[in-house]
Amino acid sequence: MKAAEMKKGQTIKVDGKLFSVVDYQHVKLGKGGAVYQTKIKSLADGSIQNIRLRSEESVEEAYLDKRKYEYLYSAGSEHVLMDIENYEQLALDDDSFGDGQKYLKPNTQLQVSMYEGKPVIIDLPNTVDLEVTQTAPEIKGATATNQNKPATLETGITVQVPSFIKMGEIIRVDTRSGEYLARAK
Repeated sequence: MKAAEMKKGQTIKVDGKLFSVVDYQHVKLGKGGAVYQTKIKSLADGSIQNIRLRSEESVEEAYLDKRKYEYLYSAGSEHVLMDIENYEQLALDDDSFGDGQKYLKPNTQLQVSMYEGKPVIIDLPNTVDLEVTQTAPEIKGATATNQNKPATLETGITVQVPSFIKMGEIIRVDTRSGEYLARAK
């Protein structure tokens, strides 16, 4: 495909490596022709690079097979997922998930993007509901000011929560930022 046909979020192949297009701008240089100043993110290590492409230059598009999976369980540093359509199981290590493993609990639905049969992107849901297993007791009259306290959740992660949250409550956590959002209904 031509560089002029790129879109944000699209997966491309540059020098044999997979990249996701983060952003691009059509820039007119002084004497030369116009180029696309493109910001790309490596799918292998997450590093960001800037490249310039002329609009008539060709870029190889990489087609990813996106499938729905269900998280089953973890055994050490190995996490087992099941394809919802054909029930095949897939085992991934900690590096494949990054920080996402902190939010996984059994039966969580997620999307795995595969390239040539290998998982390259694991998309967690934007929010998860987790139970508070340990936190300091509620402080009376603390609602006047916005005070937070640490709370340990059922998956072992610790997040800052408002002082009125008690042990045993289910809270909603943003998987992108790791922040408390609200009590789960």
